Amino acid sequence: MDIWELVKYMFLGVLQGFTEPIPVSSSGHVLLARHWFGIEVEGLSFEILVNFASLLAVLLIYRSDLIHITKHSLKFIQTKDIKYKKDFMFVVYLVIATIPAAILGITLEDFISGTFNENDVKIIGAALIITGIALWFIRNLRGKKNDQNITLLDAVIVGLAQAIALIPGISRSGATIVAALARGWKQETAMRFSFFLYIPISIGVMVFGMSDMINEPGIESRIIPYTLAFLGALIASYFSLKWFMGIMQRGNLIIFTVYCLIVGTFVLLF
Repeated sequence: MDIWELVKYMFLGVLQGFTEPIPVSSSGHVLLARHWFGIEVEGLSFEILVNFASLLAVLLIYRSDLIHITKHSLKFIQTKDIKYKKDFMFVVYLVIATIPAAILGITLEDFISGTFNENDVKIIGAALIITGIALWFIRNLRGKKNDQNITLLDAVIVGLAQAIALIPGISRSGATIVAALARGWKQETAMRFSFFLYIPISIGVMVFGMSDMINEPGIESRIIPYTLAFLGALIASYFSLKWFMGIMQRGNLIIFTVYCLIVGTFVLLF
């Protein structure tokens, strides 16, 4: 395997990892990179591995919150103590919000993969512009809802937003955070819910794609580039998410609005 082969896998891994947490669409950027630079990646194993790397980054950063919410949810189930109900309901709403994307992802997988590919750059450009416009409308919103104020309707709307993000160019984190902020959530709550929502989806992709990955022809010859891509995606996702958390605290989402509009317009024009 030549150096270029290693470089392209590493590049795509870092690109996917860096763009996964921020509201600019990782899938759209990876497809654009493959189109513009003529990079061919065989099979689905690459996508599964780099998404799993991003999942690990999310788990590392939110590990304390995840342990806390899991313990309290189990305690509520055991004791029905009202002081644990908030965390239990947070998990319930996460499950509810996962359902739309899970159903559409399974039922429309072939349609989505056949309709949106690296040759459909115009669609990705338009989707990026839509993402930018959505971010513009919520750029100054400062809601008051925290974990205990989330409602069933909130969870359904955020879940539907995540389902829309199955379209490359529509950012998953962007769509869910936009929907949550539009419903009056605090920025911290919107961000936590968005990235907790990424966990079951990512695990589902990993589980359903495991057999295809194991049986993929010639995967043994790609162990080294896959490992580089995995490590690149893990490190990039970790620091990108940390960076994005700081941006959310300062309320500077306008930078992503401008970025999506510029890149989307460039894609449509050129």
